[in-house]
Amino acid sequence: MILQALNDYYQRKQHDNDPAKCLPAFGLEQKEIPFVLEITADGTLVQLRDTREQVGNKKIGQSFRVPQGIKKTSGVAANLLWDSSEYVLGVEDPKKLEQSREKKKEADYRTRLIEMHKAFVDRITLLPANALEDAGVQAVLKFLRNEPLVQARAQANFSELTASSAVLSFRLHGDIDLVCQRPVVAAAAINTSDEEGAPYAMCLITGELAPIERLHTAIKGVWGAQTSGANIVSFNARAFESYGKIKRQGENAPVSKAAAFAYTTALNHLLGKNSAQRIQVGDASTVFWAEREDELEAALANIFGEPSKDDPDANTRAVRALYEAVHSGKLALSSNENRFHVLGLAPNAARISVRFYHCLPLSALAMRIVQHFEDMKIVRGKYDVEYPSLFRLLTAVSVQNKADNIPPNLGGAIADAIFAGAGTPYPSLWLNAAVNRCRAEQSPNYLRAAIIKACLNRNIRRSSFSEKEFQPMLDTDNPNAAYRLGRLFAALEKIQEEASPGLNATIRDRYYGAASSTPVAVFTTLLRLKNAHLKKLAAGRSVWFEKLLSEVLGPVADFPKHLPLQDQGRFALGYYHQRQFFFTKLNNQSTAGGN
Repeated sequence: MILQALNDYYQRKQHDNDPAKCLPAFGLEQKEIPFVLEITADGTLVQLRDTREQVGNKKIGQSFRVPQGIKKTSGVAANLLWDSSEYVLGVEDPKKLEQSREKKKEADYRTRLIEMHKAFVDRITLLPANALEDAGVQAVLKFLRNEPLVQARAQANFSELTASSAVLSFRLHGDIDLVCQRPVVAAAAINTSDEEGAPYAMCLITGELAPIERLHTAIKGVWGAQTSGANIVSFNARAFESYGKIKRQGENAPVSKAAAFAYTTALNHLLGKNSAQRIQVGDASTVFWAEREDELEAALANIFGEPSKDDPDANTRAVRALYEAVHSGKLALSSNENRFHVLGLAPNAARISVRFYHCLPLSALAMRIVQHFEDMKIVRGKYDVEYPSLFRLLTAVSVQNKADNIPPNLGGAIADAIFAGAGTPYPSLWLNAAVNRCRAEQSPNYLRAAIIKACLNRNIRRSSFSEKEFQPMLDTDNPNAAYRLGRLFAALEKIQEEASPGLNATIRDRYYGAASSTPVAVFTTLLRLKNAHLKKLAAGRSVWFEKLLSEVLGPVADFPKHLPLQDQGRFALGYYHQRQFFFTKLNNQSTAGGN
């Protein structure tokens, strides 16, 4: 299902109206080429052109459509008319050279360099006759036979090339395209891409009888996976083989060469550095696409991703636009048959594991995203972000609010619950982490309160017991004892603050943890202390607080000896709601007084 959807997306992007957005044809791939050797027809090097541009703290090379690269292992295998400087020029990589000297194998490394350069030249000479007669290919062969390394060393920027063993290709002086992009070369790359002797079988993706791919192209861009790439489909041990299919890797999951190229090209495109269709959710690299082009493909990254410094309001605009589309019925009318795919990937040694996958109509997906933000909605301060990103929600429950301390697998589990719908509970670890951070820091803040409310409400929907869902703001009719005790604690703290203005620490700093877990051990003391505080207040204010305490404690028969985790969450939510009520009431009074 996943590979079929990626193959369909590839076919859609093959016919994109914008040529810049088209994915390469079978046998070709998009590759970053930092340096281009510009040569004349007689093989003379004119210049070593640097295609890189400064992007942030890095220099990024220009991307070109080139013949598909060979999947390299420990052996020597050259690409067609593009490769690293080791292959193209036979120049040593400084890091590898140093490592070989440390292992006393420098001679072996230099011998390997000769083999690599020879393999690069041989790959070109194996082109069909019509491609070998091309002027650009002839110029490259003349350059490679005319001391290429000596010519390259004469260039001023040669040291920059060797510092990183950068990828190189060729361009005929005066041309726009690379030599490997010339029509006859591209056609030769496509027509000779099938491996000789490859067995034929029914492709699991297309259902067609076709030559089967042995090794699928590596998937790059998954956070935490190997930088050289990892695989979703691969077999490398007898334990993974069955039914006698042991002669060749890949026979257990027969995928044609064209389909394997299609799904890997599509997935690498979605995971690309500048892709607008990917977000990082904890350790899950999440990509998304629709069967037909839709605005939500580009908007989803703004909805869940962290806003950029250049446009901090992009997230809010995207969510509000989604709300408007859902409430106006625009999505329901236009997208019933346009299915949306959301795929979460996580590293697993040399492979990639599928953390979650959802495929559903666009209108249903939009409703589930809106439901998530409805679940997270809670009364907030003036400067609190209205629609918090997943990254902020994750760091809110991590120690010291650091991304490095986010609990493993939590991000992927939250995203899975969002896309699964309102009936799916958020992971219990999220509620646990939010409650524990409230206790550790002695105070529920906006983000943690929103998380607690959302987790509790989704659990209530699945529960067989009838319980009222929690509202975004203070609910004076909610009879839950733990919620009432949280309100009580906030009221007692407010009384203390008004009785002793300028306090550096309140009862929250000393008693919050105990009050939220073992109420009976704390509240008898706090209720006795509040009498002394009330005597310091004006008579009218004292009476108002007495009425408030009476209203809060009305449904509470007794103080529990212990509150379980979910009730500790209800306590934190009651405390937060009551505190926000005090702030709102105070602000309203100040505004009214100013009028």
